[in-house]
Amino acid sequence: MGVPKLNNEHSTNIEEVEQKSYFPRWQVKTEGIIRPDERLPWGPTVLVGLQHVLAMFGSTVFAPLAMGFDPNTAIFFSGIGTLIFFLIVGGRVPSYVGSSFAFIGVVVAATGYHGGVGGLNPNIPVALGGIVVVGIIYALVALIVMFVGSRWVEKLMPPVVTGSVVASIGLNLSGAAIGQATGSAFAGWMAAVTVIAVALIAVYAPGSLRRLSILIGGIIAYLINLICGFIGLGPKIDFGKVAKAAWIGLPHFSMPAFSGSAISLIAPVVIILLAENIGHVRAVSSMTGQNLDKYLGRAFMGDAVATIVSGFGGGTGVTTYAENIGVMAVTRIYSTLIFVVASFVAILLGFCPKFGALIGTIPTGVFGGLSIVLFGLIAISGARIWVENNVDFAKSRNLLTAGISLIIGSGMVGGIVIKFGNITFDGIGVATFTAIVLYQILREKEAQPDEAVAADSAVGSEES
Repeated sequence: MGVPKLNNEHSTNIEEVEQKSYFPRWQVKTEGIIRPDERLPWGPTVLVGLQHVLAMFGSTVFAPLAMGFDPNTAIFFSGIGTLIFFLIVGGRVPSYVGSSFAFIGVVVAATGYHGGVGGLNPNIPVALGGIVVVGIIYALVALIVMFVGSRWVEKLMPPVVTGSVVASIGLNLSGAAIGQATGSAFAGWMAAVTVIAVALIAVYAPGSLRRLSILIGGIIAYLINLICGFIGLGPKIDFGKVAKAAWIGLPHFSMPAFSGSAISLIAPVVIILLAENIGHVRAVSSMTGQNLDKYLGRAFMGDAVATIVSGFGGGTGVTTYAENIGVMAVTRIYSTLIFVVASFVAILLGFCPKFGALIGTIPTGVFGGLSIVLFGLIAISGARIWVENNVDFAKSRNLLTAGISLIIGSGMVGGIVIKFGNITFDGIGVATFTAIVLYQILREKEAQPDEAVAADSAVGSEES
């Protein structure tokens, strides 16, 4: 997706100054694609920032609940982490960092947590130790990339691999979205209403409202669900927990404890975080028409430091959020200032249990519909990486790398994992390793023509 540039000396000078300064100047723009170094007027900026908070909230809350962490603490550190990321990348890469799903399986295994959703994990400190170590390893990789360059990373994870990982993430998460949407007949109808509401707003609403399609579509579906409950067409929304929740409350802070067995189990997650971050940067690059690879080392470092800080305070490991890529894809707003707004809102929400309780009243059907939209956009962002980088699927190595990893990523759901001793990998982890290793194995014949394709071409020539 190309971005038109002004062909004059003044714009060239502005771009040169932008490259020399640490932070961009964020020129105001009101229509079309809003690039990372541009911004909307402050009113719309705040509204779009709120939409990103809504997009991240479900996953940022669900992941800590599944691991037995305090969700308010996770929300708080997601805001802190997003600010850290923004500062380290110099406002050049748009991203929200939130609770990483990659940690769920290994944290549960490392802590022996069986409390299910809703109870605090008594072994949180042990998990935090592993999370901190993951962040330190991540930071070391970031330093290597910053000083040596990212060429070795690109060879290890080229576009066919990163596109496969991004698409696998969307497909792997799709099971959760469908599960929410099919919990009951009424939930299924509400999921359909949500998807239609978001789609209609994204396509047919006035320009300014199209950018808020996720937020407005979610609110419309919520209100419809609320009305249906009142008139007896569906279950009523229970506001009991909202009434009981305090307006202001401290997050549950904890300190890490370092255990060798837990660290060995959790540490491999760093590979998934690297792949997710590369996929994020590549996806945003393809959508904006700007090459952000030069900020890859800083993006790694931002995510790494955010994970370390979160681990030292009682929060989950964090990652650049694919859900917010979906919002950017719909709105075409990539301004990094949007995420500053979102981060401050998240920090404030970390001290407001009542808001968390209110978000908890969103019906599963509505959340399922929103998830279908967002996870679908994540999956297609992976395909977009292939298209934008001209990945040649006439070559067998690309076909096999993408096809096999996608099947694994989409099929390993519902708690299916692979264990190597104390090390556990879920579907995203296995798909990531499969794509990386398989591509490297098949690269040996990269310079040689694909025999099957050559044979087909020969047959085609004879027939013509």
